[in-house]
Amino acid sequence: MQLILQQLINGLSIGAVYALIALGYTMVYGVLRLINFAHGDVYMVGAVIGYFLAEWFTKAHYPAYITLPVIFLGAMLGCAILGFFIEFLCYRPLRKRPRLVVLITAIGVSLLLENLFQNPAIFGPTPRTLPHLFDIHPVISFHVGSSPRPVVINNLDLTSFCLSVFLMILLTWFVLRTKLGLALRAVSFRVDTASLMGINTDLVISATFILGSSLAAVAGVVDAMRYQVEPLMGLRQGIKAFVAAVLGGIGSIPGAVLGGLIMGLVETLLKGSILPSEYSGYSDAASFFVLILILLLRPSGLLGKTAPEKV
Repeated sequence: MQLILQQLINGLSIGAVYALIALGYTMVYGVLRLINFAHGDVYMVGAVIGYFLAEWFTKAHYPAYITLPVIFLGAMLGCAILGFFIEFLCYRPLRKRPRLVVLITAIGVSLLLENLFQNPAIFGPTPRTLPHLFDIHPVISFHVGSSPRPVVINNLDLTSFCLSVFLMILLTWFVLRTKLGLALRAVSFRVDTASLMGINTDLVISATFILGSSLAAVAGVVDAMRYQVEPLMGLRQGIKAFVAAVLGGIGSIPGAVLGGLIMGLVETLLKGSILPSEYSGYSDAASFFVLILILLLRPSGLLGKTAPEKV
């Protein structure tokens, strides 16, 4: 029981990060019907920016309560600018072209970012560890039953989960309660009709990329504190987040959150509780099996809605 509860806590922390990345996929798809395969690499850029900022602030001996907010805000700003230019330079000129052309362009942007950051002059192929920012000591620990080992919630798990939940709530408020959010929903329903009603569709689409890229940056910094930073880290996490978006129902913001949490929970429970230790490497494959199973039963995803294709 203690082990399962510990894995549930770990799964929620990891799943919240998947959900942040998945939100970028689902927002862009909801507006443009485009799978932005470069989104995982935007997450990677956020981690790299966080690494360089953490290095600089650590050498300058700034306290953690100043360093952490600046790192997150700096990574969000950098990725927001990157997301804007990806849309403006790569996708906007191809908006009226066949979707296959845009899809290939997205893959090209992904490969460009990965190879660009493998250049030693920018970052290099060697994985690097983020400087130590705060103590990863338990902030909450409690025993379950007569188990001698306590269930532990450390600073990193608590920070990643609370920050992710806060940003998801903030995004939901923005989409449902602001004028730009209303415009975003109108554009997602039908771009040409929204344009005829006086909505600046270019502004709305750019805002979608900026928001999604900012959320990916937060996920990148959180994972940089948890794992190592390297130019190909966006491949694995990007694919998992895309699966989470499809699992929940791509185009649905609540679906992306639900899909991310399910992916995190399935992965950690299989790895730490259900599968024997020698088979723990198959937890990723099992997560994709869950996706296939759900799509066989519900092709639109858990919270997705079947809708006619836009023309």
